[in-house]
Amino acid sequence: MISFPQGFAWGTATAAYQIEGAVTEDGRGPSIWDTFVRRPGVILNGDNADVAIDHYHRYRQDAELLAELGAEYYRFSVAWPRIMPTGAGEINARGLDFYRRLLDELENNEIRPWVTLYHWDLPQGLQDLGGWANRDTAYRFADFCEVVHAAFEDRVEYWTTLNEPFNSAFLGYASGAQAPGIADPALAVAAGHHLLLGHGLAVERLRAGAGSSKVGITLNLSPTLPASDAPADLLAERRIDARKNRFFLDPLFAGHYPEDLVKDVADLGFLEHVREGDLDRIAAPLDFLGVNYYRRFVVRAATGSENRTGGDEELPAAGAPTPYVGCENIEFVPTGLPTTSMGWEVDPEGLRQLLVRIDQDWNLPPIYITENGMSFPDQLTNGRIEDFDRIRFMVDHLKAAHEALEAGVDLRGYFAWSSFDNFEWALGLEKRFGLIHVDFDTQVRTPKASARWYAAVTRTGDVSEDLETLFANDGGGRED
Repeated sequence: MISFPQGFAWGTATAAYQIEGAVTEDGRGPSIWDTFVRRPGVILNGDNADVAIDHYHRYRQDAELLAELGAEYYRFSVAWPRIMPTGAGEINARGLDFYRRLLDELENNEIRPWVTLYHWDLPQGLQDLGGWANRDTAYRFADFCEVVHAAFEDRVEYWTTLNEPFNSAFLGYASGAQAPGIADPALAVAAGHHLLLGHGLAVERLRAGAGSSKVGITLNLSPTLPASDAPADLLAERRIDARKNRFFLDPLFAGHYPEDLVKDVADLGFLEHVREGDLDRIAAPLDFLGVNYYRRFVVRAATGSENRTGGDEELPAAGAPTPYVGCENIEFVPTGLPTTSMGWEVDPEGLRQLLVRIDQDWNLPPIYITENGMSFPDQLTNGRIEDFDRIRFMVDHLKAAHEALEAGVDLRGYFAWSSFDNFEWALGLEKRFGLIHVDFDTQVRTPKASARWYAAVTRTGDVSEDLETLFANDGGGRED
C-alpha cells in the first residue's frame, strides 16, 4: 500500500474535440480537425468526431458519472471555434453559454474545473492565414484566452494555456500526421515558437485579469535513452531529447532555446521567428507545470535494419516524414516491454526517471501529471468491463509517481486519461483510453472496473499493490 499526501489533487481529463460532437451547432465554426478528418485515408476506419460521445448534449449525465469517480478535479478544454468561430473578432455567446452550463453541473456535483485553453482545435479561419506558422495566431490566441478568462475567472482557479505544443507544431506541421496535416520542417519550427509565444502572451492576459487564477502549461515529455554508448547513439539521443523535451522546457524555464537545437535547425530560419522580448514573455513565471507521460524512447543512429514502425503517429514508418525535424537518420528501438493497444511500451519506471530529471535540470513550479493512461481493447461482457490491465498500468505508474515524490519532486496531483472513451484523433474511435466505456452507436455509458478502482483511490489517496486480492474482490479473476 502506498499513500499520497493529504491535499494531493486527483482528477480525470478530456479534450473538447474528442468528446463534444455538435461540430456545427449553436454557431460553432470549423476547426483544423474538422477539415483534416475529411481528407481521405488520414483517420483510421474513416471515423470522425462529428458526434464523438455527444458530450455537448449529454454533459449533465457525464458530470454525474464524473462525480462517481470521486475525483476532485475535471480537466477539460474549451473549443476555440465554439467561442470565436473564425478565430478572431465576434464572440459567440452560445458557445460561452455551453461552458457556463457545464460549470454549473460540475459545481452541482462538487467537482472543481481545470480548464485547458488550447487542445489542438485551431479555428480553420486562422489556418487559412497560415495557422501557428503565422506569428499573428499567437496574438489571436491571447485574445481568445482573455475572453474565456473574463467569462469564467470567478469560477475557475486552474488554467492551462496549451496542451502538448509538441504535437501541435511537429505532428501538425512536420510529419503531417495530425491536423492541419502539413509536412514542412521550416513551418514546424516556426509553429513551435509561435505556440510558445502564444502561451507567453496568454499568461500576460490571464495575470491581468481579476481573481487569483493559477496558470500553467502542459507538455508531453518522454525520457530518452541511447541504445549504446557509441558516439553516434549518444548524438541520436541528444537530438531527440532536444526536439521532444528541451525545445519547450528550456525557453519556458531557462529563458533560451537549446544551443544545440538552434544549430541543428539553423538552415530552417528558426531564429528569424524569435524577436526581441519573445523569450522574456515565454519564460514568465508559472504556477504549475503539467506533464503528460505515456512512454520512454530508446534511440540509436540508423542501421537500416529496424527503423520506425508504421501505425504510430509519432514514430512513422521509414521514409515517411518525421516530427523530429532533422532526425531522419535516427531509429527508435523497442526494448521488449509489454505494449498497449497503441503499440506503446508500458514503462512506469520512465515516469519516475522523467520527473526526477526535470526536477533536477530546471527550476520548475509544482508539477501535476495531467495525463497518464493506456488504450486497452475493452470487452463489454454481461454489462461489465474488467479492464484489469488498465488498473495494473495505473497502479504501477502511481507507484513510480510516489517514488518521485519521495525523492523530493514537488508533485501535486494526478489526472487519469481519459474520463471517457473518445475520438482518439487520427486513430479514430477504435482506441479506448476511458475509465468510462462509451458505445459510440447508442451513446450508452458504462463505468469500467478501472473507474470503480480509481474512485476508491481518489477518496482515500491509498493505492494498493495487492492486485490479486483486488481482482478477486471485484467479482472474479482477471480476463487475459
